[in-house]
Amino acid sequence: MLLFGAPLAVMVLGSLQRPLQPPPDGLALWPDPPSWSNYRDVGAFLPWGRLLLNSALVALVAVPVTVVVASLAGFAIVTARGRMRRLLVGVALLMAFVPAAALWVPRVVVLRELGLTDRTLSVAVLSLAGTTPFYVLLFALAFAQVPRSVLEAAELEGLSPYAVWRRVALPLARPAVGAVAALAFVHYWSTFMDPLTLVASPQRWPLALGLRGLSEMEAALYPIFLTGAVIATAPAVLAFLVAQRAFFSAAEGRS
Repeated sequence: MLLFGAPLAVMVLGSLQRPLQPPPDGLALWPDPPSWSNYRDVGAFLPWGRLLLNSALVALVAVPVTVVVASLAGFAIVTARGRMRRLLVGVALLMAFVPAAALWVPRVVVLRELGLTDRTLSVAVLSLAGTTPFYVLLFALAFAQVPRSVLEAAELEGLSPYAVWRRVALPLARPAVGAVAALAFVHYWSTFMDPLTLVASPQRWPLALGLRGLSEMEAALYPIFLTGAVIATAPAVLAFLVAQRAFFSAAEGRS
């Protein structure tokens, strides 16, 4: 907690420093007095309202699609039998080990041919593949904890595989749903390289990419940059807190 919390604390305290001042002497991080006007003035350097809206739109579309696609793929792995199940797990593991950088160029070429680049939702298209095989394996692990007899009983009741997934397996895997939703939200909210390679128009950039412009300001304006970083980080922290509460609530309900 100290390792990951210390940079967040420095970021928040730095956002309250007065801009155009000499850097603090040593570790004098506490602002005296705090400059809350930075959160108003950051709008003069960064159109954060539009960038926030772009990021929210991407997350609003990408997170539910990721949960649906990854959970369906994970359910397919669990319900497969014998050699097919081992093959699906092997393919998912193999894809999980492929470096993300190796997919940047092929991904741009494919989406450009389909006319899906340079749009606000270009990054959200990646959710159609479940975002990452890790989420698929996470759902497969969660569904594997559901007794096989429960799934077979649902099938004997005449439910289709889709109905078994939606009405039986998915409700029993609510902690995994919350975890994947939170991880997907943080991924799409904070991703930098995906919009950098897929979105060329600045008015369609998400907040994480728009924040890059503040990093190029002179050092005396670093409190403004840190203010933008706080604005960009707050939704991700909030999503983690909400998902954590949902995870424990679901776990207590099952117990």
